[in-house]
Amino acid sequence: MNTLFDKIWDKHVVQMIEDGPTQLYIDRLYCHEVTSPQAFAGMRERGLKCFRPDHIYCMPDHNTPTHDQDKPIEDPVSKKQVDTLSKNAAEFGLTHYGMMSKDNGIIHVVGPEKGLSLPGMTIVCGDSHTSTHGAMGAVAFGIGTSEVEMVMASQCILQQKPKSMRININGTLQKGVTAKDVALYLMSKLTTSGATGYFVEYSGQVVKDMTMEGRLTLCNLSIEMGARGGFVAPDETTFEYIKGREFAPKGEDWDKAVEYWKTLESGEDAVFDRELNFEAADIEPRITYGTNPGMGIGITEAIPTLDEIDDAGKASFQKSLDYMGFAPGEKLLGHAIDYVFLGACTNGRIEDFRAFASIVKGKKKADNVVAWLVPGSWAVDKQIREEGLDKIFEEAGFAIRQPGCSACLAMNDDKIPAGKYSVSTSNRNFEGRQGPGSRTILASPLVAAAAAVTGRITDPRELM
Repeated sequence: MNTLFDKIWDKHVVQMIEDGPTQLYIDRLYCHEVTSPQAFAGMRERGLKCFRPDHIYCMPDHNTPTHDQDKPIEDPVSKKQVDTLSKNAAEFGLTHYGMMSKDNGIIHVVGPEKGLSLPGMTIVCGDSHTSTHGAMGAVAFGIGTSEVEMVMASQCILQQKPKSMRININGTLQKGVTAKDVALYLMSKLTTSGATGYFVEYSGQVVKDMTMEGRLTLCNLSIEMGARGGFVAPDETTFEYIKGREFAPKGEDWDKAVEYWKTLESGEDAVFDRELNFEAADIEPRITYGTNPGMGIGITEAIPTLDEIDDAGKASFQKSLDYMGFAPGEKLLGHAIDYVFLGACTNGRIEDFRAFASIVKGKKKADNVVAWLVPGSWAVDKQIREEGLDKIFEEAGFAIRQPGCSACLAMNDDKIPAGKYSVSTSNRNFEGRQGPGSRTILASPLVAAAAAVTGRITDPRELM
């Protein structure tokens, strides 16, 4: 019996090349400003038009400032990239959600919330965190710029079929444990290369109980285990989330779509290349201590000692700790921090802001902390205000910035200074990821909120 991955993949195969890649049809291509210029230039040089322009959506997000978006962008590189995307979309007749339009935001937040990403689809973007859209029950993965051009020209891509893995997370999450903690836990167990060559299906009671936004966070981080992508079989939670959204099917089409979506599951006897089981009871709120997302611990635990690291990994482990200013065996609870970032395609959705508000309500931002609260889209920003969360934040001393990728990566104005500690809800803690010399501690919105009001790494369960 086929896995769900097989079902979606096989339905999109145009042709197989013997001893070579598969020509795979793509339902949706998302383009942002960083990885698309060369693709458009290649199309232009070859005198080609986009084969299916109505299947392509463009949006600037990486380079957009999160303040004064109604004014010209000051940074010349960022301005050029954002302006170029706008011009390219107009020239090739593509839908473009520009800065300050109500439809703009981070492309991996906007796709699901507009109902553009749907179950059973193949979805690509020149961005590794395209795996986010897998939460919809889609096969979604990042591609390179030459492949972006390939999809523009033919609506197809050449791909080797990945192997399949199922990760079951059983039981019920404890208080204060979020989808982000589940993902950070899986990464620490599998390492950042443990799922290389696989497409991961997330399953088990924990995943069934997760909201769509939790699943989006979980799938977002699949790439950080080395996976090609990750996804969740669509269910009633998925259908409820999609229903009524702008691009969701309507009327009879909706009924037909749901009927089909209900068939999208791995059969009882589906065979995976690898299957893993984990228990919810083993997961507590988590933080990272190193310079890759797999270097993480439970918030009450200590950093591993050198004896716990295999010989091959000792040098890179020590180098990582030296960069972070931490010591083997050290506990991080109570460690002073400087910045807090809530946002990114990992945790920039309304539920993340609700979670953050639940901790900071009635408290005050610590004086030593600079906090950036950045919605993942203008739709999220609108919801924050409609729900009165902005008032909770303002009373606690926080301000909401304008949507964009922000401090997830140092491609815009929101950079963490060298040597400073940032508790961040984003997806990567590589050296210099948030700014040259910056030190990133990945965490959930609850852990970030606890750090923001105490000025140090704090177990959020103490404030709940």
